[in-house]
Amino acid sequence: MAISAEPSSSLSFTSSSNISNGSVSHKLSSASEVLPSLEVLSLNKLSSNLELLLVDSSFDYSDAEVVVEGIAVGIHRCIFASRSRFFHDLFNKNKGDSEKQGKPKYCMSDLLPHGKVGYEAFLVFMSYLYTGKLKPSPMEVSACVDNICAHDACRPAINFSVELMYASSIFQMPELRRLLNFVGKAYVEDVIPILLVAFHCQLSQLVDQCVERVARSDFDIISLEKEVPYEVVEKIKLLRVKSVYNDEPNVDAVDPMHEKRIRRIHKALDSDDVELVKLLLSESDITLDEANALHYAAAYCDPKVVSEVLSLGLADVNLPNSRGYTVLHIAAMRKEPSIIVSLLTKGAHASELTSDGRDAVSICRRLTRPKDYHTKTEQGQESNKDRICIDVLEREMRRNPIVGDASTSCQTIADDLHMKLLYLENRVAFARLFFPTEAKLAMDIAHAETTSEFAGLYVSKGSNGNLREVDLNETPIVQNKRLRSRMEALMKTVEMGRRYFPHCSEVLDKFMDDDHNEMLYLEKGTLDEQRIKRMRFMELKEDVHKAFSKDKAEFNRVGLSSSSSSSSLKDGLKFKVGKL
Repeated sequence: MAISAEPSSSLSFTSSSNISNGSVSHKLSSASEVLPSLEVLSLNKLSSNLELLLVDSSFDYSDAEVVVEGIAVGIHRCIFASRSRFFHDLFNKNKGDSEKQGKPKYCMSDLLPHGKVGYEAFLVFMSYLYTGKLKPSPMEVSACVDNICAHDACRPAINFSVELMYASSIFQMPELRRLLNFVGKAYVEDVIPILLVAFHCQLSQLVDQCVERVARSDFDIISLEKEVPYEVVEKIKLLRVKSVYNDEPNVDAVDPMHEKRIRRIHKALDSDDVELVKLLLSESDITLDEANALHYAAAYCDPKVVSEVLSLGLADVNLPNSRGYTVLHIAAMRKEPSIIVSLLTKGAHASELTSDGRDAVSICRRLTRPKDYHTKTEQGQESNKDRICIDVLEREMRRNPIVGDASTSCQTIADDLHMKLLYLENRVAFARLFFPTEAKLAMDIAHAETTSEFAGLYVSKGSNGNLREVDLNETPIVQNKRLRSRMEALMKTVEMGRRYFPHCSEVLDKFMDDDHNEMLYLEKGTLDEQRIKRMRFMELKEDVHKAFSKDKAEFNRVGLSSSSSSSSLKDGLKFKVGKL
C-alpha cells in the first residue's frame, strides 16, 4: 500500500512490505533533508507575515505605545513579551491597570537606566523582534556628511550601533551586539561612547579592548576624568604606568603641583567663575595656554564662559594642545555654533590641521548625520546647529582659505604670502578669463587695478610673473607690507565676486579645490593630454556660464540689468556697494 502526500509537500510514505531496506533508508534520508527546508520556508513566511504589522497601516492592531524622541510607536505586547523577558516583566507589572487606563503608553527615557535608544534604532530593534531579521542601518542616522568617509567607523555609525547595543542589553536581546569591529578603526575620541556602553552593559571583553586602545593613545587624563567612570580611568592610568615601566612611554611626567594649579583653573571654569580664573592666574605662574583653559572651556563650559575667557586676551586662540588640536577643533567636536563664531571672530584659523590631517570642517562633517544636516527648521523652532556649524566653517574657508600666523618671522611670512597670492591670483585669473567684464567690475570695486598682473595665466605664457621678481633693495619688512597690501586687494576682489556672482564663485571654488590648475598650461604635454585638458577647460567654461545665467536671473529679480557687459551693471554694483 502506498500513500502519497500532497504534491506541494514533496513527502511520500510507502508500505515497507513493497520496498527493500535500502530503499527505506534512502527515503528517510530524503525526508530528513526536506524537513529543515520546510522549517526555513515556514519561518520565512511567519517572518514576512509578522512584518506586515510594522509596514502595513491596515494591520495596525497595536495595544500599547512606546514614545521615542517624542514619536509614539505602536507595539504588540504579546510579541514583545514573548521575545523579551524585560518587556514580559514590564507588562506583567502593570497588568492590573492596563484595562482601566486603556492603551498603555511607555516613555523610552523611563525604560533606560542609562544610555539612549533613538527612534530609528528602536525601529530596527523592533523589526528584529518581530521578524528575526536585522535590517540594514538607515543611512540618514548611521552615516556622516563627509563625502570621503567610508562610514565604517565615523561617529554616527558608532552612535547608532551604541544605541542598538543599549537596546540589546537592557531589553535582553544579546544577539544584537556588534561593536567590537569599531574599536580598532575609530578615532580615539570616538571609542569613548563604545567604552561607556560596554561599561554600563557589563561587557568585560569590550571594556578591556577599549581601555587598551585608549591607554595606548594620547587622550589626556583630564578629558578622560570628565567623560569616563572613575574605575575605568584608573585602569587606563595603570596600563600607562606599565607601558612607561616597560620603556614604552606615551605620556610625559607631570609635576603634581603644576597639575593641581591647572585643575583649580578648570574647576573655576566649571563654576563659570572667570574672575576666579583671573585671580588664580595672578597668584601662580600658570598661564591660560599652559592650562589649555580655552580648550577646556570650549569642550565643557557654557558658551558665555568661552566668550569671557576670550575677552581676557591672554590665550592663543590657535594654540594646539598635546594632541595637536586647536580650540576650534575642539569646538567643532562639540558642534556649538556660538563658540565657533566667537573663535573665528578672535582670529581662529579654520584651515588649521590636526596632527592626523583634519580641519575643523571635516571634523564637524564626520560627526554630523544626514538627518540632522538636512533637517528643515520650522518657523519658531531652534535652528539646525549641525548645519550652521558646517556652513559657518565652510564660509570661513572660502572667505580666507589660507590663513597665516602673525607670530612667524618676516621671511616665513613672505614665503607664505607668496603661496596665498599664487592661489588668489590664479583664482582671479580664471574669473577674468571666463567673464572678463564682471571680473573687472569686482576688481574696480576692490581697487585691485593697482596690483601687479596676475600670475596664473601669464606664467603659462612663459613669464615668471611678479611673484618671482626680487628687488635687492627691498627690505623684508617693505616686501611684507607690499605683499600684504596686494593680497588684501585680491581677497577683496574675490569677496566682491562671491557677493555679486555667488553661483560662478561656487564653480570656481570647486575648481580650485580640485587642484586643476594644470589647465593653465594648455599647450604643454602630448597631443592627447592637450586635447583632454581643452575638453575639461570647455566643460568648466560651460559650467561657469550656466552659473552666471543663474546670477543674472537673480540680478533681474532685484532690479539689476541683465546685460553683463553694460555700464548699468557697474553702476548698479557701485550703488549697491554704497548702500552696504
